[in-house]
Amino acid sequence: MDVAELERTRAERKYGRKAIFSSALGYGLDGFDLLVLSFALPGIIATLHLTNTAAASLATITLIGAVIGGIVFGVLADRFGRVKMLSYSVIFFAVFTGLAALAQGYTDLAIYRFLAGIGIGGEFGIGMTLAAEAVPAKLRARATSWVGIGFQCGVLAAAFLSAPIISAFGWRGLFVVGAFPAIIALVLRKKLQESPKFLQRQAQTAENNLAPVSSVRSLRMLVADKETVGISIGMLVLNSVQNFGYYGIMIWLPSYLSTRFGFSLLGSATWTAVTVIGMMAGMVAFGYVADRLGRRKAFWIFQVGAALSVLVYSQLTDPTALLIGGFIMGAFADGMLGGYGTLMAEYYPTEARATAQNVLFNLGRAVGGFAPVVIAIIAASHGFGFALAVLPAIYVLAFFAMFLLPERKHIEL
Repeated sequence: MDVAELERTRAERKYGRKAIFSSALGYGLDGFDLLVLSFALPGIIATLHLTNTAAASLATITLIGAVIGGIVFGVLADRFGRVKMLSYSVIFFAVFTGLAALAQGYTDLAIYRFLAGIGIGGEFGIGMTLAAEAVPAKLRARATSWVGIGFQCGVLAAAFLSAPIISAFGWRGLFVVGAFPAIIALVLRKKLQESPKFLQRQAQTAENNLAPVSSVRSLRMLVADKETVGISIGMLVLNSVQNFGYYGIMIWLPSYLSTRFGFSLLGSATWTAVTVIGMMAGMVAFGYVADRLGRRKAFWIFQVGAALSVLVYSQLTDPTALLIGGFIMGAFADGMLGGYGTLMAEYYPTEARATAQNVLFNLGRAVGGFAPVVIAIIAASHGFGFALAVLPAIYVLAFFAMFLLPERKHIEL
């Protein structure tokens, strides 16, 4: 390897690390917001006099907003660039998260949460696209898994910061803290160059005197032919199952631990944090397995593990067993998160990649957004333990959806 090639390799590795870190940071803000809302719910219920179902709908409304944001920011990222739109989505999210601290009733809080959701919607797909395009094919699953770990770092930060912030400033203080990411977004944009794959596509378009891909055409590429339609359906099922399982578990886990076992807010945070650490460990493991054994085998292993571990966790009563079980459940139930970014990067072309990531993931997130309400309704009649016990059924659906998705390990984007 000559000096020029060595320098180029070093530059590519450096860019890859920066792209992964920036993407993980942006997605981490999404994770922080999720658990902040979870810990804020008891205070919101008391202050605004809401029912559990109405309070849970705030999470659903946020995730519905994310669908709109996913479509808008995904299309814009394919048209104007990944880094620019990632920054704008974070700023949009941060502003309306901060305004939620001023809410005086359900209606205005729901509006702020919906608008914050629009910003949240851009972060997964753009970050996953940026990371997938920044590394060699043999490392792709590990790269997108590290972006997913960023999400869990945000969740973990919220788990430890929520209790002291609530004690000092009340639930409104949590949303004030959520406004600070706007500063991070501005720094992020200045420090990171645009994706080489995106720039290469732009150059080819200009060289051949072609018009930029329109928003409508980007969306049509998700259903371009029979094979692509099958892939999009399969990805929609996988994303829906992933988000339904995740939000069904995480939104109500602190309340479940508190009401059934009498844990304090700090105690619930500790047990939740162990589950989140398990999720992070699962993502690291999934990335290596998917890059070594292939995407299908990795997903099947983790889907079976998720179904079994959630079922077992719902039956546990001993605090120590809950700690261990929570770690294992987290590893399998959320370890697959980065894999979705890998799959969608490999199935869709550069000019529609961010669109596909954001549209399909956030449609799945909209379906998953109903999980907190469904869990609340089932728990009202049969208890949270029973609600968790029926959740594993969704992973059977995901297992069979994998047959719609071809194996494309190590292909060049």
